[in-house]
Amino acid sequence: MILTFSLVALLSLSNAADPVPDHGADKVQTAIVQDGFVDIFDKKTLNGWSGDPVYWHVINGVLTGETKESLPPLKSNTFLIWEGGQPGDFELKVEYRISASGNSGVQYRSEYVDGVSFALKGYQADIDGRNRYTGQNYEERKRTTLAYRGQIVEVPTELDTAKAKSARNAWVPVIVKDSLGTDEALKSVIRDNDWNECRIVAKGNRIQHYINGVLMSDVLDNDTVNRKMSGNLGLQMHVGPPMKIEFRSIQIKQ
Repeated sequence: MILTFSLVALLSLSNAADPVPDHGADKVQTAIVQDGFVDIFDKKTLNGWSGDPVYWHVINGVLTGETKESLPPLKSNTFLIWEGGQPGDFELKVEYRISASGNSGVQYRSEYVDGVSFALKGYQADIDGRNRYTGQNYEERKRTTLAYRGQIVEVPTELDTAKAKSARNAWVPVIVKDSLGTDEALKSVIRDNDWNECRIVAKGNRIQHYINGVLMSDVLDNDTVNRKMSGNLGLQMHVGPPMKIEFRSIQIKQ
């Protein structure tokens, strides 16, 4: 009996290691917690990160980005950029809290923007205080929205320049393959004005975004012309009204 139970347990763990979305109107797919993550924020300083010190600070062990009426307004989105490498395949876990008016995100596989200080372009796990976009896959300064929250999509290579464009802030060639659940069901797991966990799983050309263990978007990027397989990692502060974004844990597994 003990041997049988152990075998069943091992098989269950093996199957859980590579989760397959359970597609249904209100079903969600949870992430698998694994060991091997490394802290890349020391909870004391901004060592290992580069950004505008006017807006980024460490306060009581929390990495804080904040714009105020007393500070110069941002002219463009600004980023706190990790100096530890350019991850390709990785898993990233970030605990964050954002103000109601906040607009932020976790940037990855990204490039520097020429002529703009502390600016990145590339994939982004979107985060906002009203949770209209939290969890979606948005490509900053490039193809715009690749997957809205709740979508499983394929991004094909589009050689027809008339079709290879963005319209209404979304990439036109994207093919929606399936649903991860209704927007209401997925949004309900995101806590307002409280701590949440954003998790990014990037393996090859497949990218998944989780919030609080729930799969929010799933992108298979077959666009060999525009995709990036590795690049810079950063934290965004968006132009707009005064806001605050806080991070208390940032861990990566490569």
